[in-house]
Amino acid sequence: MKERTAIDTIKGYFYQFDLAIVKLLELKKDTETIVIEGIEDIDINTATEETAIQCKYHAKKEYNHSVIAKPIRLMLDHYKEVIEGAKKQINYKLYGYFESGQAKLTLPIDSTFLKKHFLTYTEKKVEYYHHIKHNLTDNELDDFISLLEININAMEYQSQVKKISTLLISQFGCKAFEAEHFFYNNALKVIKELSIEDDVKKRKISKSEFLKKIDLKRILFNEWFITYKGEAKLFTELRTQYFTALNISPFERFFIIEIPTTNYVRTELKDIIFTISKKWSKLSKREQKPFCPYIYLHNIPHKELLELKKELYSEDFIFIDGFDFDGAEFSVKSICKTANNDNSIKFKLLNKFEHINLTLNEINKTKEIYQFYCTNPFFNSSYINVKHVQIQISQLTDIKKIV
Repeated sequence: MKERTAIDTIKGYFYQFDLAIVKLLELKKDTETIVIEGIEDIDINTATEETAIQCKYHAKKEYNHSVIAKPIRLMLDHYKEVIEGAKKQINYKLYGYFESGQAKLTLPIDSTFLKKHFLTYTEKKVEYYHHIKHNLTDNELDDFISLLEININAMEYQSQVKKISTLLISQFGCKAFEAEHFFYNNALKVIKELSIEDDVKKRKISKSEFLKKIDLKRILFNEWFITYKGEAKLFTELRTQYFTALNISPFERFFIIEIPTTNYVRTELKDIIFTISKKWSKLSKREQKPFCPYIYLHNIPHKELLELKKELYSEDFIFIDGFDFDGAEFSVKSICKTANNDNSIKFKLLNKFEHINLTLNEINKTKEIYQFYCTNPFFNSSYINVKHVQIQISQLTDIKKIV
């Protein structure tokens, strides 16, 4: 029961974050803004008005007036400060999704209904009258109602996610996969980071700033996106998108891997190298254009790289690194040597970061780069004709699950 409650709570947060994303994407001008957790869950500031939105998501709860009564009373508290001159006038919106019971509320409401069902309540057997507490007249309550919009037929969770995808595809001219894994993933991260800022001024963002922040074509290992998607499903989708092909083309593929500073295990790295080599090599005699992958290991200590090479060599796992003999300079010609059935080169190891560009510049064939990074991408490709996939990982073993 507690687990289901926790899941429902998390889903409620996602629903609120998703609504913030929708509202940002729907802003008409790039200079217009929203505030996360301002007066209400989401405050929208346009050139003509300001609207504070309270968001409720109850997928397993029937609508009752009491569920939205307290949020409306809090809105009335703000309205009281408005008529006293302490706050500026804004619009209020109650946006909620419920499993059932929507027929109980007939809109629009009047001041009599407002007082009876939303402003009158009981606590510890004592009845309270919120409108009397604030000494508000019916005319003032009518004015408050004119500023209040109630929608308890809000969009269902998955329908709202689909709407985000449609808006992102329209905004960036991208495909559905990119909309979800690049832009929506980044958007969740941006909204989540805004929500935890202590200063309300730092929880404000314009449409243009938001679009700039999410316009990153790389896969983030974002905890909120992982919670939404599920790690296993995410890895499966990445594998399907990038690493599943019935006929593997003889391209020059570069697997650029950042080695984590903690929890590094050599056997895990070797397993990844074996997997990449097996899947992305074709060395049979029948192969007209044999090939094998290039691998670069970022931030691996020099001593550890030597030990790794020794183990691979002792296991007869043949590779080349562009150094033809002890003391030789790195040779681009040597590293670009064609792998085939006769030499049995399983992969090509790039020892240093600068060897990546030297090798890329030498190759005239179709090239692809697959970068796996821990925190931030460390290799920025300037090759407009080279496919460059950037995927964030939390641990080294993620790579094998993806490729």
